[in-house]
Amino acid sequence: MSAPTTEWVAKAEGDYRVMMVALKVIDPPEADAVCFHAQQCIEKYAKAFLNENGVEFPRTHNMEFLHKLCVSVDSEFAPFKIDFKRLDDYSVEIRYPGVDAAEEDAKDAVNITSRLRTFIRAKLRLDQPITPEGN
Repeated sequence: MSAPTTEWVAKAEGDYRVMMVALKVIDPPEADAVCFHAQQCIEKYAKAFLNENGVEFPRTHNMEFLHKLCVSVDSEFAPFKIDFKRLDDYSVEIRYPGVDAAEEDAKDAVNITSRLRTFIRAKLRLDQPITPEGN
């Protein structure tokens, strides 16, 4: 895996950990923070996948755009269109007054993130044991 991909994964995992802490430690959970970090986690995993596959992308938080780029590399991303779109709601607006996430939104965001994180990590071969070449 390339160094930039590894950096994207590390950043994604940081957001994943913050999301999980915000979900479990605070009762009731801080829904805005959970949703924001869920979106950030998958945005960064999508960028890691694209980077690893040699696809250039602009600076963007647009999850639907990132989904289209991922599908252009691997059609197995297609069924996740709704999940990417749902996370799009948590990229920017959720950080400002006037938009609040509910606890149900947080639970939904965590479920989506868990699905997509598992899927993309498998695509990046992150959960496979390392074996010597040729074995």
